[in-house]
Amino acid sequence: MNKIQENYTFSMIKPDAVQANHIGAMLSMIEKAGFSIDAITMLQLTPIVAEHFYAVHSDRPFYKSLCAFIASSPVVVMVLQKENAVADLRKLMGATNPVEAAEGTIRKIFATSIDYNAIHGSDSDETAASETSFFFPGCDLLLKKASTT
Repeated sequence: MNKIQENYTFSMIKPDAVQANHIGAMLSMIEKAGFSIDAITMLQLTPIVAEHFYAVHSDRPFYKSLCAFIASSPVVVMVLQKENAVADLRKLMGATNPVEAAEGTIRKIFATSIDYNAIHGSDSDETAASETSFFFPGCDLLLKKASTT
């Protein structure tokens, strides 16, 4: 993985936060933490797209409910840029369970439960590349081009 790809991550504002009108506040927190938003769109996932996106969890007991939830309402997907993007976003998001999340994190402020945890963020550089190309086909080509300039 080249240095430029290590400076990108993927994130999704989940249906619970979209429905609660937290998009602006969450984006503000992300930008104040030093991230630039290099790609962003709001969309409605179909159940089939949700199943493909979360296929890695297909053998987990929460898979069906997760897919149903993520397809229940629009989401905001985005590509974020910052040095150490994956690790820094995960720190900003906080623990998956908002009860365990640190004060001032996105999940501590906006999540209502472990299931309705407001935001998704890639867990590795490889996952970030895969999730980015899932929602922004061709974006990986821009990242590769940027790394050669």
